[in-house]
Amino acid sequence: MRRLALFDPLFELERKREVDQRNQPIDMKGLGLVTLLFFFEQKLMRQYKTGVQQLVSFLQKLTKDEYVLDEAAYEKLARTIIQTFRPTTGRKRSYSFYDWEERAEKTVEYSILKANDFNVSTNTQYYTLDEDGLELVFATKEFYNEFQLSIHQLMLRKQLEKGEFAGALRQINEMRIDVETLEERLVKLKFEIQRSIISEETFERYKQLLGDINRRLSREDEEFKELREFVKETREHLYSRDVHKKERKTYELVLKISKELEEVHYAHSSLLDKALTLKNTTLVSAQESLYYTGIHSFNFDQDLVSYIVSTPLPLESMKGVLHPFLKVEENQFWSPLSILEEQNVTEDRDEKMDQGFIAVDETSRGDPLQKWLTSKFKETTRLFLEAYEQHRGDTLSQFLDYLEEIGQPHLYEQRYFYDFWLIMHQRSPIQNGEIQDEEGNTLLGEALALLGTKTLNVQEGQGVIQKCERFSIQEMIITVSENDELS
Repeated sequence: MRRLALFDPLFELERKREVDQRNQPIDMKGLGLVTLLFFFEQKLMRQYKTGVQQLVSFLQKLTKDEYVLDEAAYEKLARTIIQTFRPTTGRKRSYSFYDWEERAEKTVEYSILKANDFNVSTNTQYYTLDEDGLELVFATKEFYNEFQLSIHQLMLRKQLEKGEFAGALRQINEMRIDVETLEERLVKLKFEIQRSIISEETFERYKQLLGDINRRLSREDEEFKELREFVKETREHLYSRDVHKKERKTYELVLKISKELEEVHYAHSSLLDKALTLKNTTLVSAQESLYYTGIHSFNFDQDLVSYIVSTPLPLESMKGVLHPFLKVEENQFWSPLSILEEQNVTEDRDEKMDQGFIAVDETSRGDPLQKWLTSKFKETTRLFLEAYEQHRGDTLSQFLDYLEEIGQPHLYEQRYFYDFWLIMHQRSPIQNGEIQDEEGNTLLGEALALLGTKTLNVQEGQGVIQKCERFSIQEMIITVSENDELS
């Protein structure tokens, strides 16, 4: 009866007689089920900020070719569905029935959606699927095999929270089977890529597929790490309460869960490495083979010369035919700062020019000016990273405005501030790894160490910035990205 009660909100939605602006009936029950799947997908994607507006956007995209509704009608539709799954009274939904075993009236309570977060500034409530909502989604069998592992991760966490350690162990065994299945699929996909890429469109399709696989495996890896940490905390908690002495069997189950979860996580991590290798090696090799196949099959006389000679083409069309065979335009740029660098006199000797950051001599290591510049460059980098995290550092002008707001306008009134950004632009892109071998021996050593694993990219923008009377500088567009970021 409890399972039947879970379907009651869908039938309640079916009884609502809603129509669009053309007086066409709206499939409320179907949209209710789709809404459940939408919240389920958001939970798998770890998107915790999901409210009415996000549901409105989803329903608009889904039904724009079926129903004619304005923005207010879509919002009313979304609120009706959410309030059916989660009543506005704040109490759980209830379902009454007659228990023939105990010969008495019974009532069960259940919760499909629950409040997840609340934004005070925008007065926005966010929702997520409750345990009964997950059970309803699982009962409909409306989920993909690709998400089977993520589903088992969610159920494993619920079982661990409830202390159902025997069930959790069975769940881990099912996760091991899922990982083995994924591994078999990756092997098949590798051979399929090598065999099936015969056009650029096919290559793009497989590239998108591998990108989706990598993103899903990355999310699953994050969930594995959280599960391992949760199991570790559970084990330590049980040990601190001397459960390992009082309930030896329970503690042994937790230890076995920890061991089995480590093994499954290790196997899953190898899948992530294989997927990256598949994307970076197999896919690129297949594209190169496609390129060289095109080169070998191209006949210059037949495919180009005879076409131009035999067909009277206008001048505009002739440019289009010849354009792929013309040399790409090249422009050389140089920085005005290069005239200030030390001149390398190589004569006829084979000497390599050092293109790295200018190193500080041992004799000048204690120079007060050098120490002062090093600290100022470090302070500038620290303030910029703080501004960038607050989305106030996408351009140099935004960063200058940020400095003014926090009461640090004196920084952009100094010459070193502009020298710093000119050097950053000249050496862009910059990452901490470039100076690992000489960290601390350059004026920028301490500053770039703050980047950690990030890469700083500085490009020219439009316009000139002049915040003070003495100095002006061209606008710059600044981005900070992770070194291992894949796209």
